[in-house]
Amino acid sequence: MPERFTIRVANTDIAFACDANTTILDAANAAGFELPYSCRRGACASCRGLVRSGEIETPYPGDIYVLFCQARPKTDLEIVPREIRPIDPAAKSTIDAKVLRVVEAADDVRIVQLRFPAGVRAKFKAGQYLDVILDDGERRSFSMANAPQQSDVAVLHVRVMKGGRFSEQVLPGLASGSLLKIEIPSGDFWLRDSAKPAVFVASGTGFAPVKSILEDALRKKDPRDMILYWGARREKDLYLADLPKKWAAQNPKFRFIPVLSEPEPGWTGRTGFVHRAVMEDYPSLAAYQVYACGVTAMVEAARRDFIAERGLPPDDFYCDAFVTPADLKT
Repeated sequence: MPERFTIRVANTDIAFACDANTTILDAANAAGFELPYSCRRGACASCRGLVRSGEIETPYPGDIYVLFCQARPKTDLEIVPREIRPIDPAAKSTIDAKVLRVVEAADDVRIVQLRFPAGVRAKFKAGQYLDVILDDGERRSFSMANAPQQSDVAVLHVRVMKGGRFSEQVLPGLASGSLLKIEIPSGDFWLRDSAKPAVFVASGTGFAPVKSILEDALRKKDPRDMILYWGARREKDLYLADLPKKWAAQNPKFRFIPVLSEPEPGWTGRTGFVHRAVMEDYPSLAAYQVYACGVTAMVEAARRDFIAERGLPPDDFYCDAFVTPADLKT
């Protein structure tokens, strides 16, 4: 049996057990507490915090911040997470959702529209995700692209990926009337209350939760300035570009900047890596909040460069990192 230790949360009365083979994040979840997290692979740093006392095993020794999804205890610990809250089992629902339609939005993107059974609604925050539970119990996570006011449906933007179990084995068989078992909601990628302007950085289908957040914020007439940088390879990969263009035309507090990494002839907009476009426009991000969503490489680069080179406060970086089959092999 691995040795067990006690993890205490500074300035609270929260304590939980964790053995030497279990990450602090997993032990907290097992004890009924939720820490911020996204990728669970140490790339996005959503789960970062401090260890005030005690020793840990971590693949990132020497860092000031500890990634609780990677760290394991070697002694009793006192930790300082960004946030910790009790998990409310009643806050999540398991639903047999019916497929309304599957739409091809781009060569490698499908929009899957789900409807819940009559009388069933699910509360969620704009930006959160749901889990599709497969027949063998495995899960695949997808952000909801619809705003929370649409609580009897879920709209998913699914990237078709080589080697993806859902996109290769499940998605092709979905048709109107198909059923998917889902658990909803999860995640802590949502717009925080703040007077700071918000910069959104999305790559590919990372637009899905950003769409949910922005539609909700614009509907509520959020007074802060907001700007969206959406990165893709080619123009056709910006599969719903007309939507943020419409938001920008209707809302003077919102701007939209598409960025292409492999533009075709005739493109006159921004080019390159999407997070570098942000850095070209902002010599300092010290007075901003950033919300980044997409592949882990983009999220990790944005977090690192915005903090190190543009002075973004670490606690003002929020993200949802999409783990791909390639990520799981590394």
